[in-house]
Amino acid sequence: MITTVVLDIEGTTSPTSSVREDLYGYTRERLPAWLAENRTDAAAPIIAATREQAGRPDADTDEVADILRGWLDTDVKAESLKAAQGLICAEGFRNGALHGEFFADVPPALRAWHANGLALYVYSSGSIRNQQDWFAFARGGALSALISGHFDLSTAGGKREPSSYEKIAGAIGVPGDRILFLSDHPDEVDAAVAAGWHAIGLARPGEPNPPRPPHRWVDTFADIDPGAE
Repeated sequence: MITTVVLDIEGTTSPTSSVREDLYGYTRERLPAWLAENRTDAAAPIIAATREQAGRPDADTDEVADILRGWLDTDVKAESLKAAQGLICAEGFRNGALHGEFFADVPPALRAWHANGLALYVYSSGSIRNQQDWFAFARGGALSALISGHFDLSTAGGKREPSSYEKIAGAIGVPGDRILFLSDHPDEVDAAVAAGWHAIGLARPGEPNPPRPPHRWVDTFADIDPGAE
């Protein structure tokens, strides 16, 4: 019996374009000024980590911004980039520049599943800070109270690795055969199933990842009944 649902964000609960254009775009625009304004406090460890990873120990803040922007454009999963994005976007969510965008079928489904006693978690490549803000500042009303916890690459590991799903199951104290994972990426669905989870793929119109057998694929949360899995 399913007791827990773990959610991906991009392409699953939310349009990929809203994440990449809104969050990535806001981060890209604000990076140079934010690094310069915060170079002696919040940005200091980010600058140091970026210099080390890039092998550029003498890079100034503008050069660090260019490095981070390059990683953003090529989807490099760098911890310093995720940290910077989390802090920069936190400002955007709080000043009204950013909102969490969700497919219309998602909020009613999450509310119904939560009301039926299911525990809901999020596992995304975005930082936990960004995930929390995405749900807290959701357009149309906060959804954060429905979510029991969040996992990202730094706390769980890569999303295409079965060991990451095993780690999440251990962290929340739920056997894999009681967890349902929802994602738009076939490799992530494969990894979750390999870890002993149930999984359903989301194949939403306009999203970039095509469905792949042998898993079940749907195009709306309205077609998912966790109790029947």
